[in-house]
Amino acid sequence: MEFFKVHQDLVSNPLKDIRSEVFRQLNALQLTVPAGDIAITVGSRGISNIPQIVRACGEWLKEQGASPFIVPAMGSHNGATAQGQQAMVESLGITETTMQMPIRSSMEVVQIGEVRTGPVFMDRYCHEAAGVLVVNRIKLHTCFSGPIQSGLTKMMVVGMGKIRSAQTFHSAGAAAMKDMLLEMGQFVLDSGRILAGLGILEDGFDQTAELHAIRPSEILQRERELLQHHRHYFPSLPLSDLNVLIVRSIGKTYSGTGMDTNVIGRRGIRDFEDLARPRIRVIGALELSPSSQGNALGVGNADFITQRLRDAIDEHKTLINTLTTGDMDRAKIPATLPTDEVLIKTVAERYGTNRWAVIPNTLHLEEILVSRDLCAELASAPGCRVDPTPIRLNYEHGRLL
Repeated sequence: MEFFKVHQDLVSNPLKDIRSEVFRQLNALQLTVPAGDIAITVGSRGISNIPQIVRACGEWLKEQGASPFIVPAMGSHNGATAQGQQAMVESLGITETTMQMPIRSSMEVVQIGEVRTGPVFMDRYCHEAAGVLVVNRIKLHTCFSGPIQSGLTKMMVVGMGKIRSAQTFHSAGAAAMKDMLLEMGQFVLDSGRILAGLGILEDGFDQTAELHAIRPSEILQRERELLQHHRHYFPSLPLSDLNVLIVRSIGKTYSGTGMDTNVIGRRGIRDFEDLARPRIRVIGALELSPSSQGNALGVGNADFITQRLRDAIDEHKTLINTLTTGDMDRAKIPATLPTDEVLIKTVAERYGTNRWAVIPNTLHLEEILVSRDLCAELASAPGCRVDPTPIRLNYEHGRLL
């Protein structure tokens, strides 16, 4: 098979000075910062520049006379243990040494109240602190649609509520999640525990584009606006119909579901419709990213995987995370083939060689490979440039180079 390289003109807007922008944004709020302990939330995603952002937040809080500390805020991720969640943030480059502040990790929560959609929990350390600075990336969610999706509110409701909140949230079903976020998010804000939010927007190249410090009273409204603005940056496939998509790497590094459902069009949620586009007949996944630490939630959205991907799966971590969401189809093990080469050749023999695309992962889509029959279609597509030089896939010991 011959492939051709396609360059997508994604939006590039990298922020030049992270620390200065963190200080500028937080200073603009003119907050009265309590002198006690202030928690800074950190999730499990591979957010660009997250160590620099978190450290700058800590430095700013120290300048205000506070004593900042870091709280892993990631629901049920990394085995739903305090040690596992601390190991996750440390794997992101966020350690007590590099941040110059302590990490306090616990699965203990306090129920701070109840709303129509269920009980509201908060991490014990966050609850005991003088305030919480909520830091997270704002983006489309992989399970549901709504005015607020993945971002500050979800971190307050699910991340800070640990596995108890994650179980409550996901057991409600995708259709109810948007209402739950709004109700529970408002309750957390009304509790007075939140000092401020710092929302992160990334550009089409997975780089920090914008930082937005937000007062607690404005988080729900501003997050709606910033989610719409995020769509301007969001990378997607330039094709709405594919026969075969090969994803070289999947995992938590790129999306909570391993492959972003907004990119592949498959939600993997029973009794909940997939996205209308793109429509992809067959998906093959070749590798689980090492930084996912074995969590392969979302692997069930593929049709074929390699043996090396399967061998990298930590079944316990994947089970805990998937069981919490309740969407068990996402953890099903697809048909497994020995190597990348065997997988690609098997799929080609069975499903043909037309309308193929090969992508590195669902987060980095600036450069993809497509089969020859798609070149004319993409040559006239806005923002796409097709390299006319054909490329053959090469392998070493069965692994795609």
